[in-house]
Amino acid sequence: MADEKYYVTTPIYYVNDKPHIGHAYTTILADVLARYHRLLGIPTYFLTGTDEHGQKVQQAAEKNGLMPQQQCDQTVVRFQELWKRLEITHDDFIRTTEPRHKVIVQEVLQDLFDRDEIYRADYQGWYCVGCERFFVEKDLVEGNCPECGRKADAIQETNYFFRMSNYQDWLIDYIETHPEFIQPDFRANETLGFLKTKKLQDLCISRPKARLAWGIDLPFDSDFVTYVWFDALLNYITAIGYRRDDVQFNQWWPATHQLIGKDILTTHTVYWPTMLKAMGVPLPKTVFAHGWWLTGRTKMSKSLGNVVNPMEMADRFGVDAFRYFLIAEMTVGQDASFTEEAFVRRYNSDLANDLGNLLSRTVNMLGRYCDGKFPGLGKDALSGAPEKELWAAVQSAVAEMESSIDTMRLNSGLTAVLTAVRKVNQYFEIKQPWTQAKEGKTEAVGITLALAAESLRVCSALLYPVMPEKMSELRSVFGLGKPVLSQLKTFGVIKSGTPVGSPGILFPRVELNNAEATPLPPQPKKEKRGEGAASAKNMSIEPEKPEGIITYDEVMNVKLRTAKVLAAERVEGADKLLKLKIEIGEEKRQLIAGIALYYEPERVIGKTIVVVANLKSAKIRGIESQGMLLCASVGDRLTLITVDEELPSSGAVVK
Repeated sequence: MADEKYYVTTPIYYVNDKPHIGHAYTTILADVLARYHRLLGIPTYFLTGTDEHGQKVQQAAEKNGLMPQQQCDQTVVRFQELWKRLEITHDDFIRTTEPRHKVIVQEVLQDLFDRDEIYRADYQGWYCVGCERFFVEKDLVEGNCPECGRKADAIQETNYFFRMSNYQDWLIDYIETHPEFIQPDFRANETLGFLKTKKLQDLCISRPKARLAWGIDLPFDSDFVTYVWFDALLNYITAIGYRRDDVQFNQWWPATHQLIGKDILTTHTVYWPTMLKAMGVPLPKTVFAHGWWLTGRTKMSKSLGNVVNPMEMADRFGVDAFRYFLIAEMTVGQDASFTEEAFVRRYNSDLANDLGNLLSRTVNMLGRYCDGKFPGLGKDALSGAPEKELWAAVQSAVAEMESSIDTMRLNSGLTAVLTAVRKVNQYFEIKQPWTQAKEGKTEAVGITLALAAESLRVCSALLYPVMPEKMSELRSVFGLGKPVLSQLKTFGVIKSGTPVGSPGILFPRVELNNAEATPLPPQPKKEKRGEGAASAKNMSIEPEKPEGIITYDEVMNVKLRTAKVLAAERVEGADKLLKLKIEIGEEKRQLIAGIALYYEPERVIGKTIVVVANLKSAKIRGIESQGMLLCASVGDRLTLITVDEELPSSGAVVK
């Protein structure tokens, strides 16, 4: 993180249709990176925008009965509104129909033409409208585009060409000597494989107006418009003052990270660098290609009708939860699968159960044991082994998140933060502030709860760029404003005596609309006395069991499952009873357990316990209890039977 500046770009998006999850993911990823760098005090510039020329836009306009500019003006609003809804903090939004962009494109074309980098020639080949690219016949796959699989059209016409083939050897050498240029490295190998096995063709950079009228006119031939990719790629430099403001341009270029989807790898790692080389402009530091979002094993695409509407997801589950899922679920560079079930599972596990419940527990105990004020921290607050271990886990999350930003593995950083959150819950089990309070250990209670709150402060700062709204709510509980990342390694930032706010439920649990409760296993039928007597003589008679001994079949009839405790409260008028809300897989149940003399409600929330899942429901004190939890007892001591390792979900079979 020693960069003097940070310039991040997204691809500019076609305005032929509404935005989908792929657009949202790239833009949220860029926003998270920009926010982290701003918090680090690094001058940051974040560019996004829309690609508004080309055949796809013209065809969409014709289909909708609009002029191309009308199509652009109506569709671009969908992107702008979505970015506002998703809390995107771009510094500039460029449209390729803007004069500031068009005039520079024409100047670049004229300069390259004057230097014989562009020439006119006849062309015969195959063209894919979807990719807006030409291919030679040997590259086609059964007559279809090798990139998207659509039918390619045979075309013969005169056009203008950029001498891209002149730069093949140079580009191979550049990629091999600049390993950071194309990331992840296996994408660099893809580009090198292409360059080393095929002769690089010159790039057709024009379209005759007789076939395509919607584009930027070639400055040296008004019968042609500019090929959409040559036009679009230049946005990364026209937006920051290329040929108009040298101070601004030199401040930000070369770009630090140019984020793209893997489907536009060739245009950004072959076309773009050769264009820049011919123009005499340095190459970006890194072009980073992320994977696709899949439905099952199929890429999301508008043609297949399986795309996820990001606006709908944000409305249903909240913007911050949507942002968190996208960043946490995908290893950047690899494909990831999106299902509503996966979303709800991660939301409930990471956000509702772990982070949300930890905040509730901490705030409730600060209210109960510290009069609702943040306790003072003595200089020996970190002297105990459990305290040192917890703070070390929190600092490990800080280091991992910093590393993950540098290596573009933000999902690993988020995993480390959630591990630290779980460590705080484990710390509560070790220190048991409810027991400390009963024993009158006021100072010990203060240290325990203050360390938990300080850990939440650090974790909320690390999560802030991903979930700015929710983390602002969390931080306001402790009188904190926007995070200062330089304070992450400092202990004791929250001021003593600060009134602790009431956050409500930070992440309310969500349910799948189509989720069905997991049915109980069928109960074994008991034969009535005397049944089957007629055939008894045909059956072998088993020896009588010793008293107190059960058979293997009887053991197997008891269904033991792991369950997550979601909520706990005392049963009114009953000193020994707690009412628990538990989760077994996707099913929610209620248990009444006689453990209140041994466990405060806060102490059991978040635990993974073992329950008898097929026990017949019963009413205790008029309240339904759907199962039984397992405990171990010796004398007057009682301990819940729990699982010693974190499982991916509740509902696991206990064997």
